[in-house]
Amino acid sequence: MAKIVYKSLATSKSAKAAGARAVGKKRVAMPGGGWRTVRTLDVNSPNFDDAYLYVIRSNVAKARRENKRILGVADVVPRKR
Repeated sequence: MAKIVYKSLATSKSAKAAGARAVGKKRVAMPGGGWRTVRTLDVNSPNFDDAYLYVIRSNVAKARRENKRILGVADVVPRKR
């Protein structure tokens, strides 16, 4: 028999901070001349899952900001071909 557990999926502030600490940030020069920010994860970190979630959320937020700037809406569903 399975045990049902009710728990909030929202992460706490301490989990977000722990994820942010396990992520490194570097600015790398691109061949075309420009800069790109690269995030690195420590695989051996005890908070790897929080760090991975932090990086994914920050990448999604960046993509939404870019879409909002270029297209005027944050989430766009591509047209069917």
